[in-house]
Amino acid sequence: MDQKAHARCLAIHPHCYALKTEGLDSSTEAPFMSEDYLKMMWRRIEFLNTVLQMGYSFVFTDADIMWLRNPFPRFYPQVDFQIACDKYYGNPEDKNNRPNGGFTYVRSNPRTILFYRFWFMSRKTYPGKHDQDVLNKIKKDRVLKKIELSMRFLDTAYFGGFCERSKDFNKVCTMHANCCYGLGTKVHDLKIVLQDWKNYTSLPPNERASASPSWRAPQNCRT
Repeated sequence: MDQKAHARCLAIHPHCYALKTEGLDSSTEAPFMSEDYLKMMWRRIEFLNTVLQMGYSFVFTDADIMWLRNPFPRFYPQVDFQIACDKYYGNPEDKNNRPNGGFTYVRSNPRTILFYRFWFMSRKTYPGKHDQDVLNKIKKDRVLKKIELSMRFLDTAYFGGFCERSKDFNKVCTMHANCCYGLGTKVHDLKIVLQDWKNYTSLPPNERASASPSWRAPQNCRT
């Protein structure tokens, strides 16, 4: 979303797209819920709808999510829209779960295209709200039932975060620096997550099986 990030992407592989937002300078941090932050979040939803319209399914992941294992075996087969949670109540179909828009797996089909269009348009119904808050408003809407969208909420045992950490190192796929504000704070605590993971994976297999590790993070994010 800024020149530096695009240059870094191109240094790694050629599959990069510079996403521009009119009236927004993405080279600096946009404070949470600022005007620039809201523009960025809604531009993201609009762009992802374009990706779906082009026929591509996708995994969307925020930059503050650390991938520790391949998440694909933990996705539900043939489900249109799957999303990680800030709070998970044990049932993947329970719409009382609190979704987090930072991690989604979405299949491209007419239902998801209509859903993302409805999600984007709903920003006008709930002005001043970001995409995640609006999703919480519309997740039980009759429009989703009418278009027959299938939705699942991902278990925090596999897709954890600072809101609700995965407790089992043998299961965890991703860790998200959610419920946390500020770039420096997130980077500090994600470095701790990475070190905890390195300590765990460096154990011999027999010790790893019997170990009971725990995350030291969040630390700065807790405050």
